[in-house]
Amino acid sequence: MKRNCMAALLSGVLLISALAGCGQASAPSAAAEKSSAAAEESAAAKDELVFVNYRDIRDLNPHLYAGEMYAQSILYDTLVSNTEDGYVGCLAEDWSISEDGRVYTFNIRDGVKFSDGTPCDANAILANFNAILENRERHTWLEMMNLLESVSAPDADTFVIEMSEPYYPMLTELACIRPFAMISPNCMIDGSTKDGVNGYIGTGPYVLTDFVTDEYAVFERNENYWGEAPAIQKITVKVIPDNQTRIMAMENGEIDLIFGKNMLDADAISQYVDSEKFTVGLSDPTSTRHIVLNTTHEILGDAGVRRALQHATNREAISQGVFYGLEPAADTLYSATVPYCDVELEPYEYDMELAAQLLDESGWKLGGDGVREKDGKKLELDLLYNSDSVTEKTISEFLQSEYQKLGISMKIHGEEEQSYRDNMKAGNFDMVFNICWGMPYDPQSSLAAMRAPVYGDYAAQQGLEDKAEIDQAITDILTSTDETKRQELYDFVLTRLHEDAVYIPLTYETNKALYRSELKGVHFGTDQYDVDFAGMYFE
Repeated sequence: MKRNCMAALLSGVLLISALAGCGQASAPSAAAEKSSAAAEESAAAKDELVFVNYRDIRDLNPHLYAGEMYAQSILYDTLVSNTEDGYVGCLAEDWSISEDGRVYTFNIRDGVKFSDGTPCDANAILANFNAILENRERHTWLEMMNLLESVSAPDADTFVIEMSEPYYPMLTELACIRPFAMISPNCMIDGSTKDGVNGYIGTGPYVLTDFVTDEYAVFERNENYWGEAPAIQKITVKVIPDNQTRIMAMENGEIDLIFGKNMLDADAISQYVDSEKFTVGLSDPTSTRHIVLNTTHEILGDAGVRRALQHATNREAISQGVFYGLEPAADTLYSATVPYCDVELEPYEYDMELAAQLLDESGWKLGGDGVREKDGKKLELDLLYNSDSVTEKTISEFLQSEYQKLGISMKIHGEEEQSYRDNMKAGNFDMVFNICWGMPYDPQSSLAAMRAPVYGDYAAQQGLEDKAEIDQAITDILTSTDETKRQELYDFVLTRLHEDAVYIPLTYETNKALYRSELKGVHFGTDQYDVDFAGMYFE
């Protein structure tokens, strides 16, 4: 969409085709006419892009969380957009912030209409916010929902948000496609969206024209779009759940683009790095794959044991052996490329001797059966992973073998996604796989969520002596209006979490793309789930 952040692309060879032809004064032959018709048909095909996803578009209500975000992002718009150059106007042409940082006044763009012809003025924006606030508890993972006091539309051109306190990530969260994208009030059911909508009508560059559940969806250019018209007239999204089948479809010319961090495995990507027919794209780190350690656990409550596990984890081996180096080894909970996270922290180097020393110092001595013991108790741990993730199972088996060398007996078990998430949230784990929320939610939203039982972080940190201090610093971060002070608070929180060794960072996830080389304008935005179809075109 409007998010024009350019990320580094892994350098595949770009093939640029030049078309050349010659004409004659005489009437064209039948063969020439046939060739010309074929050329015209080929040229017309350049106006359609065939995309692929592993599942259906699902419920595209932008105020809930079940739908595919790539689809929501081309149907709907937000008040503002978050780009590599900062915040830019979208449905709001511009805005002002009160001196105390509590009141945001948005000047709504003139002449914008939903694709059903309904004006998208301040009154329509207010109707959307009222619908969002009706389901407020569902959205409290965003701290702004806890601080938001009122919304109003003094006139058709002006929309106002008042907060109880200043909140620096405000514009970042308003730029999130859900729950803050605007849907036509005509799609609401009695002014509400919390129980569903009766259509998917937005102001975005595309409209949904057809779909068959679990088969395909078709989006066509919104000819009344208020912004620059996209070059691609039609997007057909095919549903192909299997990785290898997607690759074969790409090879056979059935699809033009595969995009997403979970849509391509490292083995597939590595095969196309030097291809001329296809181009590979790889983003900067989007999120961090890590293991959370439960500090309330009898054994893991000891910081010495947690630090030993840090030093016993060969991150580089995981990066190279599992991801072919496409996911770099991670030293910290957040990549230094994430805002406010370029903090000087000493990495936990892979050092099995030091790990063994730390366990010895914590009183865990090697037993005759090769498993360490302390006060008659075995050093036994359990690692929970998502059984739907082959990658997590592979890493679990590697770590199980590695930790065994130290005398740590680690059982591993996978559970289907919902059960895995439920147990993580409830704190029913010794060690558990997790992934940072990623851009644009890191670090502010994911840190804010650590103060409540949103995911496993809250439960895992309950054994920390400095938990209350960390939580207060996070709260102060969110309401700080002083940039220097804010960075100091981030330094404090990130240093404490690092030194407390609650998280074992493994690799930095990257967003991936594989596409036909004649497709141009493919890039990665500030939102890892957004696919900027509107910026793409064929040559």
